[in-house]
Amino acid sequence: MLAEVLDYANRNDCSDVHLVSGNVPIVRRIGLLEKLKYPELTDQEVLNWIADFLSEDQLTMFYSGKDVDSAYTDWVGNRFRINVYRQQNRPAIAMRLLKNDIPTIDQLDLPVILKDLADLPRGLVLVTGPTGSGKTTTLAAMIDHVNQRRQRHILTLEDPIEYVYTQRNSMINQREIFKDVPNFKDGLRSALREDPDIILVGEMRDYETVSLAITAAETGHLVFSTLHTIGAPNTIDRIIDSFPTHQQPQIRTQLATVLKAAISQVLVPKADGSGRIAIHEIMLMNDAIANLIRENKIYQIATTIQTSTRMGMTTMEASLVQRMNSRQITYETALGISSNPELLKRLSGRR
Repeated sequence: MLAEVLDYANRNDCSDVHLVSGNVPIVRRIGLLEKLKYPELTDQEVLNWIADFLSEDQLTMFYSGKDVDSAYTDWVGNRFRINVYRQQNRPAIAMRLLKNDIPTIDQLDLPVILKDLADLPRGLVLVTGPTGSGKTTTLAAMIDHVNQRRQRHILTLEDPIEYVYTQRNSMINQREIFKDVPNFKDGLRSALREDPDIILVGEMRDYETVSLAITAAETGHLVFSTLHTIGAPNTIDRIIDSFPTHQQPQIRTQLATVLKAAISQVLVPKADGSGRIAIHEIMLMNDAIANLIRENKIYQIATTIQTSTRMGMTTMEASLVQRMNSRQITYETALGISSNPELLKRLSGRR
């Protein structure tokens, strides 16, 4: 059954597979959940798959009550990111399908300015958004853009490794958390002694990792990372709030210096039903935004983004309207996604 489910998911461009004891297999296709016509899964079926997916150490972690992240390659070479967990004391598996080929920025129809950000000599670039919004794919496209064109040492810290790069002009070392290094914090400390030009941190999960990433950017590296936030103000607030109160003024000053861009991304259904497309808010650092961060006036950043389109910045609403005007998404879809419907209506000329 597993082979049939995974084959269906791959053939139908599904993003996720859910194997939960007591339920039928479920896939996520074009953002929507779809139940497959199979019998309900038993505890033993799911436990057998878990035993196939995990190493002995990971199985020990699972049976000790912990959730486990891992990666899996099936018998035909398709790759998956896996999370194994329990719900109502029954085993469950969430599988994210990974592409073997890394799509380009152009193929993903991402904003062209992402190429400029990938070519920066130093600084911190953040790609943010909810789970499943394509952050990892966007970063992979940016990293491979560098790989195809420039001689750089790129070091990644990932949990788990999702895209495997083929080295072109750059040297790429990919380190997996729990396999190659204990955690992001230790990996970042080591990275500073491993002569990288570019560091990719899969996720900034705590203030120590954030602090080390900022330090790496301050010392002349280009650092990419992700956060589960939507919008530049929320992203900056999340970073600052992760620090103890007495450290926050210093972090605001550092962030105003090293942060180069915050790119928020969501995926929305295409108008023709053929898949999903990425919508972006793009904040680029300038003197005005740097001053707002230093002065703790983060709430004013959204207005600055609206008035700085000539720099390449864009609001989520402007991006939605652009996709509407090109008939890639519907007005109803845009309205459902927008966090500022009045701005969307004004930009689209609707009332």
